[in-house]
Amino acid sequence: MILKGRVALVTGAGSGIGRAGAALMAREGAHVVIIDRDAEGGEDAAALIRAEGFSAEAHALDVTDDAALSVLVDDVLARFGRIDILHNHAGAQVAGTLETVDPSGFDRSWQLNVRAHFMAARLVVPAMKAAGRGVILNTSSSSGVLYDREMIAYTTTKHAVIAMTRQMAGDYARFNIRVNALCPGWVDTPFNDPFIAQMGGRDAIEAYMREKVPLGRWGTVDEIAECILFLVSDRSSYMTGQILVADGGETVV
Repeated sequence: MILKGRVALVTGAGSGIGRAGAALMAREGAHVVIIDRDAEGGEDAAALIRAEGFSAEAHALDVTDDAALSVLVDDVLARFGRIDILHNHAGAQVAGTLETVDPSGFDRSWQLNVRAHFMAARLVVPAMKAAGRGVILNTSSSSGVLYDREMIAYTTTKHAVIAMTRQMAGDYARFNIRVNALCPGWVDTPFNDPFIAQMGGRDAIEAYMREKVPLGRWGTVDEIAECILFLVSDRSSYMTGQILVADGGETVV
């Protein structure tokens, strides 16, 4: 178990990639604190982990609520005395061009995709500094390194996550805190519903992938979870400030 004894906070872990990553961390020995605004989804994720004999708890929380997030971090530190891993995964897609996106949607995208990552990292870093080590993983997207048609809010925020990750990494490497970003491509989860609708439905997105993604298929949550495990474990101990793109080759075309 490569994460034995570690405590990991994972936001947006009630479903999809976040859930798969949290489950794999738990199977590798971490106690996983699942954070999701969907109380049922979060508890289901934690229950599945516990049913396998591993350690997890769930908290229903909106990560854009600074006060609630701070209370949770303080509680975890009081109970466990450490936070070794933070995976900032919670996010949202908001469709639209410069002229069509609702400004409130742009603001919501920024609050959840960027600022919430910033705040969670800000809250855990003091404990990591005191411990002399820590890992922060921020989920960006292949949209953080590509142009994504008619998705100005999503693409802007995901590019910003990469810039923020590099800045954090440079500032905190001297404290032995590593910060990297994960950029998943097309992974078959409900998170992609806005993209699918925008592109004209399921048949259209499947045709796009056959043409534009060299591997010609969706990624799976389990494939992305393996990338997460690599980045939060000592297997990537000499990596910081890096961007791992797992997109079936789309960004190389």
